[in-house]
Amino acid sequence: MLQDTCVCTLRLRALALISASFLLAALAPAPASAQTIDDATMLPGRTLFSGYLYTHDSWDQYWEGTLKRVNGNLGTVSTQTSTIYVDYGVTDRINVIAKIPYVWTNSSQGVLAGQEGWQDLTLAAKIRIGGVKIPRAGKLNWYGAGVWTNPMRNYTPDFLPLSIGLDSMTRGVRSTLNLSTEAGLFFTGSGQYTWRENVTLDRDYYYTNNQFFLTSDVPMPRVVDYELSAGFAKKRRMARFDFNKLITQGGIDSGDIRRQDAPFPANRFIAARIGGTVMYPAPFVRGVDFRFEYSHVIDGRNVGQSNTFTVGIFKTLHFKKTP
Repeated sequence: MLQDTCVCTLRLRALALISASFLLAALAPAPASAQTIDDATMLPGRTLFSGYLYTHDSWDQYWEGTLKRVNGNLGTVSTQTSTIYVDYGVTDRINVIAKIPYVWTNSSQGVLAGQEGWQDLTLAAKIRIGGVKIPRAGKLNWYGAGVWTNPMRNYTPDFLPLSIGLDSMTRGVRSTLNLSTEAGLFFTGSGQYTWRENVTLDRDYYYTNNQFFLTSDVPMPRVVDYELSAGFAKKRRMARFDFNKLITQGGIDSGDIRRQDAPFPANRFIAARIGGTVMYPAPFVRGVDFRFEYSHVIDGRNVGQSNTFTVGIFKTLHFKKTP
């Protein structure tokens, strides 16, 4: 009970600090457009974009290999994530990004206890490589990014689907193409290839993909993901529709979830997801923007058919004087 009280107190203090930061930042100039690692927006040089995101993900059906099923020992599995997001424009062509998530999981049925804790720190560098104007079409820009993640603490990955993560350091490279028109319409395609380091289990053996391994070291398959999006963005208002697909790339330990068994960290994972994002300025607070996101898994393999809701609040600070 005392531990739960302390955790709740820390969360409330963190939220209070974030709220105070936004209140102080409201006196600054108006913000630039928001950006993420996979979109086609860049911050101007010497500009800081920061915010807070809350995400709720839940599912009660999942794919065991290609078999779609429910599990009475789990009921509805939910994951909540509280993320601090920071983006800084080093120059007009180079941005650096950091994300720090706190995650907690829960199942509505059965005896398995949920997990919680700080997950993986994400650091990324995003570069605008170049662009070209296309007559009567708009401007085509090309972006590249390097992405690195590392677990912030020792947690077990061998408790899926209630683990808070996979406890694997990753390195990825991303490429993004964006076509935007003067009217504000845009079309974006983005793809990433990710290398994942081996993970260590709290046991000296495991069985997966019809093979027995007498070791605690698990090679993790690499990952390919790509995203297609289209929408409208102008004057700090943005709305877009997304299609995203993630596919793991084999590996000697990569197989399907065994019948009536728990998922394994190195299982083969495929997930196709559709969703949308809306962002608009706060009506009564200068320089603050709200973000709302929704996505739904429409097809997959060894994943839950989840619905994901995200709400966020952001602020931009300009440290460079403009004429």
